[in-house]
Amino acid sequence: MRHLLDTTDLSLQEIDEMLSLAMDIIENKGKYSAVCSGKKLATLFFEPSTRTRLSFEAAMMELGGNVLGFSEANSSSASKGESVSDTIKIVSYYADIIAMRHPVEGAPRVASRKSEVPVINAGDGGHSHPTQTLTDLLTIFREKGRLGNLTIGLCGDLKFGRTVHSLIKAMCRYEGVKFVLISPKELSVPDYIKTDYLDEKGIEYVEVEKMEEVMPSLDILYMTRIQRERFFSEDEYLKHKDAFVLDMPKLENAKADLTIMHPLPRVNEITPDVDEDSRAKYFEQALNGKYIRMALIITLLKWAGETDED
Repeated sequence: MRHLLDTTDLSLQEIDEMLSLAMDIIENKGKYSAVCSGKKLATLFFEPSTRTRLSFEAAMMELGGNVLGFSEANSSSASKGESVSDTIKIVSYYADIIAMRHPVEGAPRVASRKSEVPVINAGDGGHSHPTQTLTDLLTIFREKGRLGNLTIGLCGDLKFGRTVHSLIKAMCRYEGVKFVLISPKELSVPDYIKTDYLDEKGIEYVEVEKMEEVMPSLDILYMTRIQRERFFSEDEYLKHKDAFVLDMPKLENAKADLTIMHPLPRVNEITPDVDEDSRAKYFEQALNGKYIRMALIITLLKWAGETDED
């Protein structure tokens, strides 16, 4: 039984094959409209989500399958004290594949040990968000035509942002990737990410607190929300927040083919006028999330022997 708990569960060849499948889905949607006919996806979301949950559901429906599940813990037996293990065990009797989001890091791994069907980690605490990372990889590939030899700026909350952690782990596996880490010191990338991935793999990176000075060097700018609640004082938050708002003046010296990304939702870290810039790709990124989740569902069901799709 194969699950997707982290992008490192997939080899580079498997990722490439999944991206190729997603590209074929984009070009030939009708070909896949009944691939999952008779199959059921359970979406078990123990914390709120809009894009991830709905994109999973849209993906399964466009493959001809059905969806069941819940969108918050209060509407499940977790509110009665049922363990994750018991919930997953029961639901795996009702569904062919499970997408699960949970606020506790490692919960999807616990679930995978009890499940009778493939489990997809749809986000666990601040740890990992592998399907967002696959979305990001598809977006980068569609925009740049490659996943190597890129300079990637990551901006905002790099300490608690699971999307950032997952993307770093994934991109470290490609040749010629450089990272520019843009954040206040209070929200810098955790030491274990630097030690276990960036330093371990000899990846070039710099840490800065202003995006303007590094903008001309970036091929990708990946924005994330600066979270007021992560600061110890309101004064510290106010001191930093405006430095991490992307507006048109900050793009003056950026490359003409810069790709601007954001996992969404945004608050005020990208001004609305940037939406009209041809380099803004975060809405396309959200759409790519549906396509890569379609490819992932097909792939995991195929590996489980539940579909003959090639």
